[in-house]
Amino acid sequence: MRAPFPAAVPALRALLRGALGLVYPPTCAGCGAATADPGALCPACWAALRLIEAPVCPRYGTPFALDLGIGPILSPRAIAEPPVFGQARAVALYDGAARGLVQRLKYEDRLDLAVPMARMMMASGRELVARAECVVPVPLHRWRLWRRRFNQAALLARPIARAAGLPYEPAALARVRATRPQVGLSRAGRATNLQGAFRVPPAARPRLAGRRVLLIDDVATTGATANAAARALLRGGAASVDLLTFALVAQDPL
Repeated sequence: MRAPFPAAVPALRALLRGALGLVYPPTCAGCGAATADPGALCPACWAALRLIEAPVCPRYGTPFALDLGIGPILSPRAIAEPPVFGQARAVALYDGAARGLVQRLKYEDRLDLAVPMARMMMASGRELVARAECVVPVPLHRWRLWRRRFNQAALLARPIARAAGLPYEPAALARVRATRPQVGLSRAGRATNLQGAFRVPPAARPRLAGRRVLLIDDVATTGATANAAARALLRGGAASVDLLTFALVAQDPL
């Protein structure tokens, strides 16, 4: 049965949004100051973001300090330690305002920040999004998911998939081994900590077979998590894996 007056639905939604705006005025996603639009950043927080812009390393997405004008060049790290994933891109360096946004989403239950953060990720990673064939969030182990109640990577991945019109595949990758927190571990220690942590469930293999996967996470640090996840996805049948995150901890000198 068709709903009566379907043309009135958008107007009703706009009216409800306007009413909510009067009761709960929109505030800055970064600091809580008043803004014109929900989820937007105020000028001060926007200026505080250290946005990543070209030129960047084609593999890790790490920004270079100078543009030498000679086309894409690999960073020293990409030459010495080629990643398992194809390319990585991020919105901003993980400090100041970017760190604040990630930590509010992750530890302060500011789930409303996921959509504006996802929009920024889509803009920064538009080339990766354009060639992707499905979107997969980096999963949490079930015990950590139970304690946190949500997976921040999944909150970012869903609106990206929806906006890009791509299949969203949260069950395509499973975290089958609980690992200790990565904070404080060396690069080698992070890689060891994640050995065997991810697996593509047998039921998900047909959905991954031959597809170009866009892997989503909140922060890329050493790349150990992304490498472990990408390795599992490739073994599970994916054709390629690219990484898109909101923030990046720079590993090469800027």
